[in-house]
Amino acid sequence: MAFTLSALTAYDDILIQCHDNPDADALASGMALHRYLTGRGKHPRFVYSGRNAVTKSNLRMMISNLQIPVEHVTELPPDYRPELLVTVDCQYGESNVTRFPAQHVAVIDHHQVSGELPAMNEVRSNYGSCSTVFYELLSGEGFDVNADEDLSTALYYGLMTDTGGFAEISHPADRDLRDMAKFRQSDIVLFKNANLSKEELTIAGDALKHAHFDEEAAFAIVEAKPCDPNILGLISDMLLEVDSISTCLVYSMLPFGVKISVRSCVKETRASELAAFLTSGLGGGGGHLVKAGGMLKKDLIVRAGIPYTQEAVAELLEGRMRTYYRESEILYAGQHREDLAALARYRKKELDLGYVEATDLAPEGTVITIRTLEGDVDVPVRADMVIMLGIDGEIYPTNRTKFKANNVPTDTAYVFPGEYAPVVIHVETGDRIELLPHARACRSMGGAGIYARQLDHRVKVFTAWDTEKYYLGTPGDFLATRADDPSDIYIIEKSVFERSYEPAV
Repeated sequence: MAFTLSALTAYDDILIQCHDNPDADALASGMALHRYLTGRGKHPRFVYSGRNAVTKSNLRMMISNLQIPVEHVTELPPDYRPELLVTVDCQYGESNVTRFPAQHVAVIDHHQVSGELPAMNEVRSNYGSCSTVFYELLSGEGFDVNADEDLSTALYYGLMTDTGGFAEISHPADRDLRDMAKFRQSDIVLFKNANLSKEELTIAGDALKHAHFDEEAAFAIVEAKPCDPNILGLISDMLLEVDSISTCLVYSMLPFGVKISVRSCVKETRASELAAFLTSGLGGGGGHLVKAGGMLKKDLIVRAGIPYTQEAVAELLEGRMRTYYRESEILYAGQHREDLAALARYRKKELDLGYVEATDLAPEGTVITIRTLEGDVDVPVRADMVIMLGIDGEIYPTNRTKFKANNVPTDTAYVFPGEYAPVVIHVETGDRIELLPHARACRSMGGAGIYARQLDHRVKVFTAWDTEKYYLGTPGDFLATRADDPSDIYIIEKSVFERSYEPAV
């Protein structure tokens, strides 16, 4: 049975707890649950524990200005066991949250699952913040977050700080909160400008003095002393202003892992993709085109046989940066031509797909953002544009001529197979338009087919539809060329290719 906030209202004595030394996301999450339960006639208590109370200026301002009813407690009465304890932005039993006994426990979080969860749990590890989890849960209960300006401001700030100023956003739900929250701008500006201490300014200055530059690949690497992740972003932004630097990596070794910040100012390197590459197998990273970040976990580094020392970590990150640039190929549709005589030809299998007429969503000429799990794609609506919905829910644009040559509309109802129901955003107004109400069913019929080769290295393809954002192919994926238009090249993910295509006879 799916988790709902309303299920928590079956209890009366409710204690909400976030992790020790809370950050903005933890405070916003606890505030959201407190507001919801209070509105349902409950009298919850919101606490955090640990040795120290909140001291950072921006967090103290956040608590005061947004009226967050949080208490710092070092212990609870020995014989007290709340009827329900709900941990937010953390998981019961983790080392970063003081363990309080309770009759029943619930967990609402966005981090990776670290142990056994209680029966009542909602952990969305692919979300950038716990604030986003609450935004979704509250919306599902019909709770209008934007009717409470303090709460919407808190959730927006929680997401902003947990994703490095939105640099590490990867899930569409995070982008929904970022775009839809009606926050109080004056408070956000105040919190942001109370986030840097004199000591942190010194850390940034010392780090920049020891930057390492690679002139050939035009990147820089900097190690900073342990600090708030926002300081890494500040250093990254300053590095990118150097005229000979196109991308940069700033990192800091912490007791539990290596925090990284990545920046790029060229379209040929997407910061989010570089961050994911640098952390692959050792943690995780994400973000958007220009700004991204992530974490390499200490235990995974050690498990891989790499000593957790300053020298070994520096060698690891520099090696991965060099590998990334050495093994990446960049192709531009309209400029690149494959040797078709050396490639195998394939045709599309008969598959049930979906499609949407772009003009059903917005008038011709309107620039829309197609929101998918893979990221945002900006395209102008054209009279002949058709948005295809593939076998895994993947979305890609085509034109009506190519659509008719390869597909036949059917009378059956379209059933979406993906995880996240796709939407488009009207770029000018910010309005959110769902695709599925406009989706119709069709069946692929093979058409002229494609030529394709399987990749053994990383390839970035700038397609004819979007010359500013590339599609990434990794070893095992396929580079495809349309048989009826050799200038049209694109990437097909390995599993999608194997289920969608067969050799042409």
